[in-house]
Amino acid sequence: MVFDISTAMTWILFLALFPISFYWLRHAYQIVVKRDFSNVALKRGEPPEDPAKWAAYEMGINLVGGTVLVLLVVAIVMGAVDYETWSAVAGTTIWCKIFASFGLSRHAHLKLGRSAAPAAKSPTKE
Repeated sequence: MVFDISTAMTWILFLALFPISFYWLRHAYQIVVKRDFSNVALKRGEPPEDPAKWAAYEMGINLVGGTVLVLLVVAIVMGAVDYETWSAVAGTTIWCKIFASFGLSRHAHLKLGRSAAPAAKSPTKE
């Protein structure tokens, strides 16, 4: 095997699947078992007003993403998938999870239909 940039990037992607899947599955575990909603739908480090409302969605996103990556690692080790397939599945899963979590955080922080505090009336000259 010749060690070039392509081989290095392949190994980096493969080895990155372990901590990524661990982090996502641990996050889903914290939401389901420990009922810890402190990292649910964060926007600029702040949770939404009612994080429990969005916890099931965040848990689902993390659980699906982590499970896909774990199954992919098992398939890679067993030699069941070729490089093009597993790199495409890994990349797509990572990006879809990032976009889904981003979308959820933005949706959870929407304030549509909520009226803001009324503006102070300025004195008018009559």
